[in-house]
Amino acid sequence: MSLFKARDWWSAALGEGEEFDQGCLCVGDVDNSGTGHDKVVVGSYMGMLRILSPHSIKSSEGTVADAQLLEIHLQNAIIQVEVGKFVSCSDLLHLAVLHPRKLSVYSVSGTAGNVEHGDQYQLKLVYEHNLKRTACNMTYGTFGGVTGHHSLCIQSMDGMLMFFEQDSYSFGRFLPGFLLPGPLVYNTRTDSFLTVSSARQLESYKYETLAVATEAESRQDPDLPLKTGGKKLTPDWTFVLGEQALDISVPSFSHSSSSIFTLGERNLYCLRDNGQIRFMKKLEFNPSCFLPYASVTDGTTNLLLGNHTNMLLVYQDVTLKWAAQLPFVPVAVRVANFPELKGAVVSLSSDGHLLCSYMGTDPSFFSTPKVDAREADYEQVDAEMKKLQKFIREASRTQDILPKSDAEADLIVKAAVSSSMDSPSQALIQDIDGLPVPSVTIQVKVKASCVLQSSKLTVNIQPPLAVTQDQFVLQPMGVGASSVVAFSAFLNGRYPPADLTGDITVSYSSPTELNPKGVPRVLQSRFSLPLLLVCVPSSPAKTTKFKINVDTNQPPVNLNTIFPEFSVKSEDKDGNTLAFQFLSGAKVTVLASKTSQRYRIQSDSFEDMWLVVKELVQRFDQHFSKLGVKDFKKSFSGPLPLQDYFLSVDNHFQLRVSAQQYQDLLSERAVQFRAIQRRLLTRFKDKTPAPLQNLDTLLDATYSQVITLAEAAEENRALLEEAFARLRSATHLLVLLLSLWQGLTPDQTAILEATLLPLLQDTPQLGWEESCDAAVSHLLRSCLSRSPKDQATSLAQAGGPVLGLPRDTTRLKKHITLLCDRIGKGGRLTLASEANVQVPAQVQNLAAPGGVEPIAEGAGEGEELELSREATKFMKKKQPSKKVKKDKDSKEKKEVPSEASLKEEAAGAEEPLKEVKKDKKELSKEKKESKKDSSKEEAKKESKKESSSSSSKEKKESSKDKKDKDKEGKEANKETGDKKVSKKSSVKVKEKKKEEPEVEDG
Repeated sequence: MSLFKARDWWSAALGEGEEFDQGCLCVGDVDNSGTGHDKVVVGSYMGMLRILSPHSIKSSEGTVADAQLLEIHLQNAIIQVEVGKFVSCSDLLHLAVLHPRKLSVYSVSGTAGNVEHGDQYQLKLVYEHNLKRTACNMTYGTFGGVTGHHSLCIQSMDGMLMFFEQDSYSFGRFLPGFLLPGPLVYNTRTDSFLTVSSARQLESYKYETLAVATEAESRQDPDLPLKTGGKKLTPDWTFVLGEQALDISVPSFSHSSSSIFTLGERNLYCLRDNGQIRFMKKLEFNPSCFLPYASVTDGTTNLLLGNHTNMLLVYQDVTLKWAAQLPFVPVAVRVANFPELKGAVVSLSSDGHLLCSYMGTDPSFFSTPKVDAREADYEQVDAEMKKLQKFIREASRTQDILPKSDAEADLIVKAAVSSSMDSPSQALIQDIDGLPVPSVTIQVKVKASCVLQSSKLTVNIQPPLAVTQDQFVLQPMGVGASSVVAFSAFLNGRYPPADLTGDITVSYSSPTELNPKGVPRVLQSRFSLPLLLVCVPSSPAKTTKFKINVDTNQPPVNLNTIFPEFSVKSEDKDGNTLAFQFLSGAKVTVLASKTSQRYRIQSDSFEDMWLVVKELVQRFDQHFSKLGVKDFKKSFSGPLPLQDYFLSVDNHFQLRVSAQQYQDLLSERAVQFRAIQRRLLTRFKDKTPAPLQNLDTLLDATYSQVITLAEAAEENRALLEEAFARLRSATHLLVLLLSLWQGLTPDQTAILEATLLPLLQDTPQLGWEESCDAAVSHLLRSCLSRSPKDQATSLAQAGGPVLGLPRDTTRLKKHITLLCDRIGKGGRLTLASEANVQVPAQVQNLAAPGGVEPIAEGAGEGEELELSREATKFMKKKQPSKKVKKDKDSKEKKEVPSEASLKEEAAGAEEPLKEVKKDKKELSKEKKESKKDSSKEEAKKESKKESSSSSSKEKKESSKDKKDKDKEGKEANKETGDKKVSKKSSVKVKEKKKEEPEVEDG
């Protein structure tokens, strides 16, 4: 049990369907037993009056009914109950019960029983007052300072205060400016009444002022004679609350603290008797009731405060001391003393749940016996630990919170593709350019090893391929049951697909013991369609535009054995030539060399070669694995066809630009069309007809333009889908050639394919160009960076800009070229390198926000595109002799730059910077001149960093010389040993290189 939970000492449910509120609960020694123990009096709106004497209930003895002393049904609803000295000739406590139109005072007496039934209690009516007005609430006290007995004051619903001295009516007064009744309480210390008016302010009226004010009956009844001399009733003081009050309480247990507590809807107020505020507490919850009680600390008051989150909070003034959880929302709370428990908290809910509780923990009287200190047997403890860990593993493995992972799967999905084409064909397009379009049947068998519910099967293939049915609803299956579905796949477009594989997804529910409805699961399976579905055998072509050579380390193979389904109509019986005619594309020819181990794939379409090259490589692997050849290798030695690949990229990008232009034009024409419609509607609604001024002609012309643009946009969308499929084919082919060229592992090939093909389809918000550029840039900055220092610098950078349609494809082409170049120079693709890179100390300051600034697009323009040319240029430069190098090292070690020399260098460096500001067109010439004097400027850079005090001019020079030094850092990196400069200057060059990102940030 939680520590912060009210301890249930005694509880009872009072009646069924009854309703209780704030005034329905009071505690006191109502039967005058003289023991000082309290009884609980509860009245309900249904007229039930109950008196209870709670006591601790043990499991073996006693029931809730034993605590009930009296239960009687009064005829009228009970609004409020109070215990006090309401009879003038008696000092005993009596019970006052307030009904809507009556006030009754009862005496409660008990008679000791002589039999096992126990004591008997009786309720006797002492006197009652019939009220002329409907009552709302009441309060009692020693009005006027009279001691020995209590008077009663009742507030009516229309704002009249009715005063009763025991069995006689005293007088009545109307509250000024009354609208709705509020809580009412009597302050004994000041002999005044406190209430909250409809103006949301706390008002105090002295009893003496009320007594001498104008009589209420004379104001309301015109037949009565008007009494003169009465004063106008005004409050003694007011305090603006700004909110409606739920309850007011004036504690009288301590005369030292004269406080008035008011509970608002959002705040708790504590005021002095003169209306000055002592403190205010803003509540973070909706309160329901409160009760101040005595505190052990002088000058403070404790409060019990209930809220609508079932919490009972204990405050000492404004400080929260304790919080206890209740099983209900309390509407009334009291503190009582019972024979077995002093200071019990009595709380009542609106539906009659009565709870007597306490807070904290039960005291423990158990004392741990002393044990003899003995040495622990570590072997026994270790064995016990292993045994317990075994139990824990078994329990966690066999628990049924999540579905059990059995060795045998719940579901087995097998897809079988037919070896022959359908007859007749199920294709929607019967023929393309005179060639019949075939279809092939795929049969999917689903076998269940457990009970399955709500099973659905979905088929997904790449466009322009299509299926006869892509969704199936399976019947519920039991253990061992199976279901078979079949569908046909065919070509449904006039361009070849980028992939011949399809995905089957089965979603089902597997019921468990804890979840009979079933736990949702998903299972996926993949199938491959035959190449014969999209192409037919044909005669070979002699002259083509695009050629690809694939080398192997095994003797040439007869192509008719590799492609038996295409060899039936082949004209070449030697098996050295095979041609594939795509149904909606170009012709692809495969040539096998008779003398060498080389195969050539050629075609007039670069993208259409992808499916043939992929099928050729896969069938080579299968053929040689059947022969038992373990060292079979295949490679690509020729140059990468990047320029051919970039044609597909440009075509796709141009169609995306056209789609954006069509969208903009359609938006403009639509706005124009709606504007013309509004003007025409205004003309037609006009009572005096006016000429249309050719608005109808303009409307027809605009409508024709909208229709034409919409048709053109739809045609462009179809072309864009075709271009994206061709771009995917070309990208797949480039990835395959890269893997054959550098012998990439399957994991590296997968990384490269995910980089160059980040999207399965284009969207207007995100396209292939920007996604691919971001992925390639990330690789160039991370695992393909030139050094670990550069890689750490790139990892310290913040995220790039939001992806959007670029202006052109120049940047993307440059990055793809750089990617291929670095892979060709030995770079390896890996995802683990980012996590393993340790950021050097020199780069840690760059990890702060704004530490690394992206280089502008033009900063590195033309440099990375001409990598090979620059490399040869640097290799042709004459290397300095070792003697010159030694002289430089000795000079750098001996010379200590003085402050005067630094100022001269700074002054000399400001002249070219001023020229740069005057004319930015001469920037390239200055860069060439700075390259010639690179060693001199590096020495200046070093001397500036070593000096302890640098002037403001030196800072300007070092910040503006960065652009020139970036070029020098790149050139120095490509030289073999950086032999031109000393060790210190080479370190400076490396630190300069680390500030240069590998790829420009757009």
